[in-house]
Amino acid sequence: MSTESRLAFMRRAISLATENVRSGRGGPFGSVIVRDGVILAEAANSVTEASDPTAHAEINAIRQACGELGTFSLSGCVIYTSCEPCPMCLAAIYWARIDAIYYGNTAAEAACVDFDDAFLYRELALPRETRVIPSERLLGEEAWESFRVWQHSTARVKY
Repeated sequence: MSTESRLAFMRRAISLATENVRSGRGGPFGSVIVRDGVILAEAANSVTEASDPTAHAEINAIRQACGELGTFSLSGCVIYTSCEPCPMCLAAIYWARIDAIYYGNTAAEAACVDFDDAFLYRELALPRETRVIPSERLLGEEAWESFRVWQHSTARVKY
């Protein structure tokens, strides 16, 4: 894909982010998913509007693109996002098998305007028992039953 095309897709992501703020609908984040040089999905952040902490622009665009294609895999697609993805969005991009990420603002720049992901990256690197939010395993043996059923399911779809 040409540099000119990549810049146009990035400008669209930035435009979505800027318009989202100007309209009062949400935060300064926009995302575009492209396949074969065509926009497949585009979305802005809607965390406050939807009362959904997972409604980041990248997640919204991934959900839209997967719905459009009728699959959970976005292999063959690339994502343009107005800001470097947070840990949640980065994980979703990997789970969706997107081929490449192009971003505008950096995580450090986002921190300058009170969107600081550094805490999350630090927490993820810590052992579970030292994280700020406590977690405790319960009923591990019983929980394994769902995995046992999955292992033997003929309807299982590998992802």
